[in-house]
Amino acid sequence: MSGFEVVTEATLREIVREQDALEAMETAFLALAEGRVRQPPPLGLEIPERHGEVHVKGAYIEGEPVFAIKVASGFYDNAARGLPTGSGLVLVFDAVTGFPSALLQDNGYLTEMRTAAAGALATRLLAPESLNRVAVVGTGVQARYQIRAIAAVRRWRETVAWSRSPAHAAAYCEEMERSTGGLFRAARSAREAVEGADLVITVTPARQPVLEASWLSPHATVVAVGSDGPEKQELAVDVLARADRVVADHRDQCRRLGEIHHAVEAGVLDLGSVDELGAVLARQRPGRQGDELIVCDLTGVGVQDAAIAGVAWRRAAGQGT
Repeated sequence: MSGFEVVTEATLREIVREQDALEAMETAFLALAEGRVRQPPPLGLEIPERHGEVHVKGAYIEGEPVFAIKVASGFYDNAARGLPTGSGLVLVFDAVTGFPSALLQDNGYLTEMRTAAAGALATRLLAPESLNRVAVVGTGVQARYQIRAIAAVRRWRETVAWSRSPAHAAAYCEEMERSTGGLFRAARSAREAVEGADLVITVTPARQPVLEASWLSPHATVVAVGSDGPEKQELAVDVLARADRVVADHRDQCRRLGEIHHAVEAGVLDLGSVDELGAVLARQRPGRQGDELIVCDLTGVGVQDAAIAGVAWRRAAGQGT
């Protein structure tokens, strides 16, 4: 690229795919584990009367030619308007001069991809090798991305999905069965979806817990994706209290956001006992060790946005394949 370029969503969908996103997340979390990331805390803005939220995240990975700042929104009444729930954009800057290099007009696509890829990475590192049933709690856009990303690292027999809207759950199962060729079934309750599952993915904007500890198999892996703000909560704190291991995408961030934040505040979890996903990837901490109940709290870290933006910028500039 020369000067300042605008890269459209259509182009980004062509040049950044699932494997690219997974490799970018490996880069991001390894850099975190090695202390090569400079990132500020995320900024969150609530628009309560519109059921909306905005997140600003960014980072610089040492040695990279660019850094990135991402703005992503979620406005949950948009579905009734016939509009996507999520939107956003990413600004890419030259890491030498600080000048802006590109606007990635992704409308949330890169956020969806990097979030799903982090779920796939957590699954690869922490879930049992042999999976029979996967449960998905929530059937929005990210629930679709998660299943497609995880399919690159694991195989399983059946996916059971639950949504507060039975119609949404049925539509999700029909769409995903048609597009993936897998077996999908809608559950009547979150408990029915979760009981007996080897891997549980939670992808809701819930502010009250939707999952309880007594429902979980003792060998299950729970990848909690939805709680990216201090008021959000998908897991009852007893889930984390019961877990054999708790893993964070970024321990310090999870002290303020997500599921770990609630469990620490409730006094049922010691933050010092929490591992980080990057440390597992770097083999500084172990992956799964037998029949463990593991919870992985993914709140979304700025370095993820920087890493996937770097991939998109290089591809758009013709510097990568």
